[in-house]
Amino acid sequence: MDRADAAFCPYFHQAVELIGRRWTGAILREMLHGRQRFSELRQSIPGLSDRLLSERLKELEAAGIVVREVYPEIPVRIEYRLTEKGRALEAAVAAISEWAEEWLREDERASSDTRAS
Repeated sequence: MDRADAAFCPYFHQAVELIGRRWTGAILREMLHGRQRFSELRQSIPGLSDRLLSERLKELEAAGIVVREVYPEIPVRIEYRLTEKGRALEAAVAAISEWAEEWLREDERASSDTRAS
Protein backbone atom coordinates (compact mmCIF):
# COMPACT_ATOMS: atom_id res chain seq x y z
CA MET A 1 0.00 0.00 0.00
CA ASP A 2 1.44 3.38 -0.89
CA ARG A 3 1.08 6.47 1.27
CA ALA A 4 -2.05 7.75 -0.55
CA ASP A 5 -3.80 4.39 -0.07
CA ALA A 6 -2.95 4.40 3.63
CA ALA A 7 -4.93 7.58 4.29
CA PHE A 8 -8.16 7.26 6.25
CA CYS A 9 -11.07 6.53 3.92
CA PRO A 10 -14.50 7.39 5.34
CA TYR A 11 -16.25 5.18 2.76
CA PHE A 12 -14.20 2.14 3.73
CA HIS A 13 -14.88 2.87 7.39
CA GLN A 14 -18.63 3.21 6.74
CA ALA A 15 -18.69 -0.06 4.78
CA VAL A 16 -16.82 -1.99 7.46
CA GLU A 17 -19.06 -0.58 10.18
CA LEU A 18 -22.15 -1.65 8.22
CA ILE A 19 -21.20 -5.17 7.17
CA GLY A 20 -19.04 -5.78 10.22
CA ARG A 21 -21.89 -5.46 12.70
CA ARG A 22 -22.62 -8.59 14.68
CA TRP A 23 -24.42 -11.20 12.51
CA THR A 24 -24.62 -8.97 9.42
CA GLY A 25 -21.89 -10.83 7.54
CA ALA A 26 -23.55 -14.16 8.26
CA ILE A 27 -26.91 -12.82 7.06
CA LEU A 28 -25.38 -11.50 3.85
CA ARG A 29 -23.56 -14.78 3.24
CA GLU A 30 -26.78 -16.77 3.64
CA MET A 31 -28.68 -14.38 1.37
CA LEU A 32 -25.95 -14.74 -1.27
CA HIS A 33 -26.58 -18.49 -1.02
CA GLY A 34 -30.25 -17.95 -1.86
CA ARG A 35 -31.95 -17.66 1.51
CA GLN A 36 -34.86 -15.21 1.25
CA ARG A 37 -37.36 -15.93 4.00
CA PHE A 38 -36.97 -14.80 7.60
CA SER A 39 -37.39 -18.38 8.84
CA GLU A 40 -34.75 -19.69 6.39
CA LEU A 41 -32.25 -17.12 7.58
CA ARG A 42 -32.99 -17.78 11.25
CA GLN A 43 -32.66 -21.56 10.81
CA SER A 44 -29.44 -21.33 8.82
CA ILE A 45 -27.59 -19.12 11.34
CA PRO A 46 -27.28 -20.81 14.75
CA GLY A 47 -27.53 -18.45 17.72
CA LEU A 48 -29.18 -15.57 15.87
CA SER A 49 -32.29 -14.31 17.67
CA ASP A 50 -35.46 -13.20 15.88
CA ARG A 51 -35.08 -9.70 17.31
CA LEU A 52 -31.52 -9.28 16.08
CA LEU A 53 -32.28 -10.75 12.65
CA SER A 54 -35.18 -8.33 12.27
CA GLU A 55 -32.99 -5.41 13.36
CA ARG A 56 -30.19 -6.31 10.94
CA LEU A 57 -32.58 -6.81 8.02
CA LYS A 58 -34.05 -3.35 8.69
CA GLU A 59 -30.54 -1.84 8.73
CA LEU A 60 -29.64 -3.58 5.47
CA GLU A 61 -32.91 -2.40 3.95
CA ALA A 62 -32.25 1.20 5.05
CA ALA A 63 -28.77 0.96 3.48
CA GLY A 64 -30.25 -0.18 0.15
CA ILE A 65 -28.62 -3.62 0.37
CA VAL A 66 -31.81 -5.60 0.94
CA VAL A 67 -35.34 -5.08 -0.27
CA ARG A 68 -38.33 -6.45 1.63
CA GLU A 69 -41.16 -7.82 -0.48
CA VAL A 70 -44.60 -8.53 0.96
CA TYR A 71 -46.84 -10.96 -0.93
CA PRO A 72 -50.52 -10.51 0.03
CA GLU A 73 -51.30 -14.19 0.38
CA ILE A 74 -52.92 -16.09 3.20
CA PRO A 75 -50.81 -16.31 5.25
CA VAL A 76 -48.84 -13.23 4.20
CA ARG A 77 -45.47 -14.16 2.72
CA ILE A 78 -42.47 -11.87 3.19
CA GLU A 79 -39.20 -12.33 1.36
CA TYR A 80 -35.94 -10.43 1.49
CA ARG A 81 -33.85 -10.01 -1.62
CA LEU A 82 -30.43 -8.55 -2.14
CA THR A 83 -30.45 -5.49 -4.34
CA GLU A 84 -27.80 -4.92 -7.00
CA LYS A 85 -25.86 -3.06 -4.30
CA GLY A 86 -26.17 -6.09 -2.02
CA ARG A 87 -25.19 -8.61 -4.71
CA ALA A 88 -22.11 -6.48 -5.40
CA LEU A 89 -20.84 -7.59 -1.95
CA GLU A 90 -20.47 -11.17 -3.19
CA ALA A 91 -16.76 -10.86 -4.01
CA ALA A 92 -16.02 -9.26 -0.64
CA VAL A 93 -17.98 -11.92 1.27
CA ALA A 94 -16.28 -14.69 -0.74
CA ALA A 95 -12.85 -13.18 -0.03
CA ILE A 96 -13.57 -13.02 3.72
CA SER A 97 -14.86 -16.61 3.63
CA GLU A 98 -11.68 -17.82 1.90
CA TRP A 99 -9.49 -15.91 4.35
CA ALA A 100 -11.41 -17.38 7.29
CA GLU A 101 -11.13 -20.93 5.96
CA GLU A 102 -7.38 -20.59 5.49
CA TRP A 103 -6.32 -18.55 8.49
CA LEU A 104 -8.89 -19.16 11.20
CA ARG A 105 -9.01 -22.87 10.51
CA GLU A 106 -5.20 -22.89 10.73
CA ASP A 107 -5.39 -21.02 14.06
CA GLU A 108 -7.89 -23.60 15.29
CA ARG A 109 -5.61 -26.48 14.24
CA ALA A 110 -2.60 -24.89 15.91
CA SER A 111 -4.60 -24.29 19.07
CA SER A 112 -5.83 -27.90 19.21
CA ASP A 113 -2.29 -29.18 18.51
CA THR A 114 -1.02 -27.15 21.48
CA ARG A 115 -3.76 -28.51 23.75
CA ALA A 116 -3.06 -32.09 22.64
CA SER A 117 0.65 -31.82 23.51
